[in-house]
Amino acid sequence: MNKVDGPVVKRVAVVTGGNRGIGKEIARQLAAKGLQVIITSRDEGRGRSAVQELLATGLHVKLQVADVHEIGDVARMMERIQSDYGPDVLVNNAGVILDRGVSVLDVGESVVRQTLETNFFGALRMTQAAIPLMKKHHYGRIVNISSGLGAFEIMQDGYGLKGSSSAYRISKTMLNALTCLVSQEVAGIGIKVNAVCPGRVQTDMGGEDAPLTVAEGADTAVWLATMEDDGPGGEYFRERRRIAW
Repeated sequence: MNKVDGPVVKRVAVVTGGNRGIGKEIARQLAAKGLQVIITSRDEGRGRSAVQELLATGLHVKLQVADVHEIGDVARMMERIQSDYGPDVLVNNAGVILDRGVSVLDVGESVVRQTLETNFFGALRMTQAAIPLMKKHHYGRIVNISSGLGAFEIMQDGYGLKGSSSAYRISKTMLNALTCLVSQEVAGIGIKVNAVCPGRVQTDMGGEDAPLTVAEGADTAVWLATMEDDGPGGEYFRERRRIAW
């Protein structure tokens, strides 16, 4: 809980791309833990549908229609959220994969740029906007939803993927680097920044035959988003265990 000018208020969590899949499940689990959750969505209709679904179960969830591509959208959204004494928690979940199975030798530059806009620059914008507010409270948790496909170990060994889906994978490698650098910048002031590989999850992106449910895929992100002050920072996790970058 936060204490601002006397009254105790709920911690505020922002989940980007929280209108479906892992993002919606992260929002659900955080709200179930008592946080006031704000999901962001580019699509107002889908966002409202997700919020209504969660509200119907008695959870405290709100919607902010915003596109992380747009600096103005991010700034306006953070101004509105600040009035609710937050954010205390930021989950950078919004992401796209536009080059599934396409070789790095064939992927178009426009596809790479579009992928980076959401998967990397969107997270960068949200992080830069959130941290000044977190510093005021001397508290913050930032969780970046990454992917094992962006890990150097996977890239080096191939695992049958070779150079496919390169735009997506490079964007996640960049997100991992952002995690490390931001964590170093905020060390010692109550803000923890970590990255998560949720694994292959039963979502539109992961497919119906994926081995993990959305609840299982969301678990580690929620754990990091709500950890105590002595928890880790600048680390990469899967199933609550540290993994190599």
